[in-house]
Amino acid sequence: MEPNKIGLAIHGGAGTIDRSSMTPQREREYRTGLERALSAGYEILKRSGSSLDATEAAVGVLENDAHFNAGRGSVFTSAGTNEMDASIMDGKTLRAGAVGNLKHIKNPIGLARFIMEKSPHVMLDCAGAEAFAKANGIELVDQKYFFTQERWDALQKIKAAEKHRTGGAGKIIVITDQDRHGTVGAVALDKNGDLAAATSTGGTTNKLPGRIGDTPIIGAGTYANNQTCAVSCTGDGEYFIRAGAAHEVSALMKYRSMTLQEAAQAALEAVKELGGTGGLIAIDKKGDIALPFNTNGMYRGYIDPNGKFVVEIYK
Repeated sequence: MEPNKIGLAIHGGAGTIDRSSMTPQREREYRTGLERALSAGYEILKRSGSSLDATEAAVGVLENDAHFNAGRGSVFTSAGTNEMDASIMDGKTLRAGAVGNLKHIKNPIGLARFIMEKSPHVMLDCAGAEAFAKANGIELVDQKYFFTQERWDALQKIKAAEKHRTGGAGKIIVITDQDRHGTVGAVALDKNGDLAAATSTGGTTNKLPGRIGDTPIIGAGTYANNQTCAVSCTGDGEYFIRAGAAHEVSALMKYRSMTLQEAAQAALEAVKELGGTGGLIAIDKKGDIALPFNTNGMYRGYIDPNGKFVVEIYK
């Protein structure tokens, strides 16, 4: 019997990606980060590893890369802290694990996987999640680990813009999606025909402490079901929650017999109708991939049928 094809897609966030401010060096750095994530996941799939292992590995690479808003590169809250969310889902069993408002976990996606496999729960947050991590030998790090000057400067820029709006004086301050938010994610199909999705984020810059977006909410920012597809979303989280965007892709395929491309685009349109922007990546049980977005760009990559890495940023 011919083995199932394998597949992998990743994203590093969607938004207003301004070509004029993207130097060749910076673009190379982003592309290199995405390629490393693809390589980490693809090596696992090629060795007949699981889609869960592949998505966790790919997202973990992006969490360790300060260019992306997850883990090491997470944005700051209005209180000047870093609070991270993540989730992972197994399309074979519909098991899932999620974390919210982490402050000291180096790789949130790893803790989400651990919660899925070693606890009776789907989601833990804040101090409870970190106590669970510590009790199970997962390393905690100092908040200083997550500090990057670029993210700190973005917080100050947004605070200055808010002050300008209320004061009505001073120069115009332009705030981009790069300043405000971002997310990383991966979806995969392994040789056993199993699908998985994983997503991780630092949230939105200047968010209120305690805010949780779509990333750790199963069915909003992350979803996987072997019968249909695996999905990871990025963008204005509140709107993805209200649209149930990730599950919507699966539901449209299952109940309206849409193709992956049709369902992914329709789910994103539902987000747009509510006023939200962003994108998503999805893969179905045949290995087809969809990467729609309604912004100027989305950091994204996938493995083509010939095993070649394809990395794209702009439309």
